[in-house]
Amino acid sequence: MSVVARLFEQKLGPGKPLRALAASGQLGYGIPEPALKAGLARAPHFVGCDMGSIDVGPYYLGSGNLGTAAAITHRDLRLVISGAHSIGVPLVLGTAGTAGAAAHLGKTLDVVRRIAREEGRTLRVATIRSDINRDWLKRMAGDGRTRPIGNIPALDSQTIDQATNIVGQAGTEAFIRALQLEPDIVIAGRACDTAVFAAIPLMLGYPAGPAVHMAKIIECTSICCDPGGRDAMLATLHGDHFDLESMNPARAATPTSVSAHSLYEQSDPLTVYEPEGMLHVGDARFEPLDGRRVRVGGATWHPASQHSIKIEGAAFCGHRAILLAGSIDPKVIEARDAIIEGVRRQVAEIVPVAQGETCELTFRVYGTGATALFDGARNGLPTPGEVFFLAECVASSEDLAKAVVTVAKQYLLHHGFPGRLSTGGNIAFPFTPPEVSTGPAYRYSIYHVAECDDLAGAFPVELETIRG
Repeated sequence: MSVVARLFEQKLGPGKPLRALAASGQLGYGIPEPALKAGLARAPHFVGCDMGSIDVGPYYLGSGNLGTAAAITHRDLRLVISGAHSIGVPLVLGTAGTAGAAAHLGKTLDVVRRIAREEGRTLRVATIRSDINRDWLKRMAGDGRTRPIGNIPALDSQTIDQATNIVGQAGTEAFIRALQLEPDIVIAGRACDTAVFAAIPLMLGYPAGPAVHMAKIIECTSICCDPGGRDAMLATLHGDHFDLESMNPARAATPTSVSAHSLYEQSDPLTVYEPEGMLHVGDARFEPLDGRRVRVGGATWHPASQHSIKIEGAAFCGHRAILLAGSIDPKVIEARDAIIEGVRRQVAEIVPVAQGETCELTFRVYGTGATALFDGARNGLPTPGEVFFLAECVASSEDLAKAVVTVAKQYLLHHGFPGRLSTGGNIAFPFTPPEVSTGPAYRYSIYHVAECDDLAGAFPVELETIRG
């Protein structure tokens, strides 16, 4: 009997507790093993892990590379595969390989196959592919059925063609289809975080409001605790409410810490939009069970009259090189804007940019407003005693980018300014070489919502038997 069939054999449903173990908020960054073992000892009915995010930036979606180290990715996958197998429950993974495109899903499956060989396991693995058909997306854009999220242009065919990878976020519908194939493991490409943990409860008939709310909170494991952390989190769904407990005894789920998690990644803390509908948590209740556990209820689910998909795409924008340096000279700090503009002019005179080439040089001075619109030094606060210069060049070729930051380094080092006492150098370098080529650069070019009349067609599901 399959691990999924065992869930139905237990006649789980509203009124019977369903235990969900969130093993990792982003698999591949190191799962704390003691908490995972403690969670497995509580006999969860399934184990879930999110594996990706847009938080790491567009490079990984654009390049197809993983954002995690190979050794830690292997370690974490081995822990959750072995853990779920040891207690005979399904393992559900979302947003494979950081960004969830075909390349990321393929690389994740390669690690799973390697683990199966190493441990002599036979695994039934259902995969959900999230790469978006470009012709379909062009039709939707042309028909006015896409809209941008935030300050990004409306979608057009040229933008779609220029993106190296385009993915959509799969919802619970795709996970339920995958689970119906009775796999040991479900591995999705790009997916909604909540879908990883809400699909099994919905498939078993639990109310959608509490199920999706539970999923929204536990997908980041113990971040919703005080103090927050990355340890495994156990949720027990009863029907109209659920209980939360971190598997690290040092972390407490409190009404304040858990309710505050509604602010996480949401422009509106009261509503969460998914492909299949909207979760409203405005009437949610958060009650302490004791000093470490919270009971939550009251969220409501509102099915969508029109299904939709969040679409993400990344486009190549050149090659990047950076320069890293610091200064404690108060005159340098005071004259930083004039120094930077002088360096810009000298670089433009010295480094040729041929016709057809592109080049953009950007300076950020950390300590004086580089990370925010607010500049303390210009708003009555003391001028910092130390600053950090980060110069970035994105150019059409790696050689041009490296040439720009190398010339910028030398002129920044020796640029003259009023009150300079020494010609020896304005800045100090944390290491050598201070110029670093970081490789291809990407930007998010697609961040839109598209209406979808066929979720099953958008997210095909396949089953593979991996023999160790």
